[in-house]
Amino acid sequence: MRMSELYAVGEKGEIGSYAFTEENIIRFAKRYDPQRFHVDKEAAKDTLFGGLCASGWHTTAAWMQTFLAFWERQRVALAEQGLTAPNLGPSPGFQKLQWLRPVFAGDVITYSVAFLSSRPLASRPGWHLNTILCEGVNQNGDPVMRFESGVLEFD
Repeated sequence: MRMSELYAVGEKGEIGSYAFTEENIIRFAKRYDPQRFHVDKEAAKDTLFGGLCASGWHTTAAWMQTFLAFWERQRVALAEQGLTAPNLGPSPGFQKLQWLRPVFAGDVITYSVAFLSSRPLASRPGWHLNTILCEGVNQNGDPVMRFESGVLEFD
């Protein structure tokens, strides 16, 4: 089964949520993006954000973590129906990454994915390049991040 058989173009579905805490914001930022508005609650008050906020990379990594858990649930659900889930490989990259609003401690981001397109790869028979739209909204429904990603699919 191919992704293009499983999802209609433009079909969007929620994949899960991630709760941002002060602790996980600081822990992630200290390792990967140690800017003062991500690692120091007091220093963050004097920045354009006005308080401690998550790194955009953290919000994007949380999307990935949520997607992988979602895809495993999809795989199991399809197997229970006697179907084989598409074999998804690595991503050859992403584009149009946007961090639209800051994510603060206490925010819960709900992530989604929408299937945009699929095309066979001429250089690799049996392989397809799928494009998906990846988004996250906060508990108020405000968009916080968005990007388009390529996903390789193979036989």
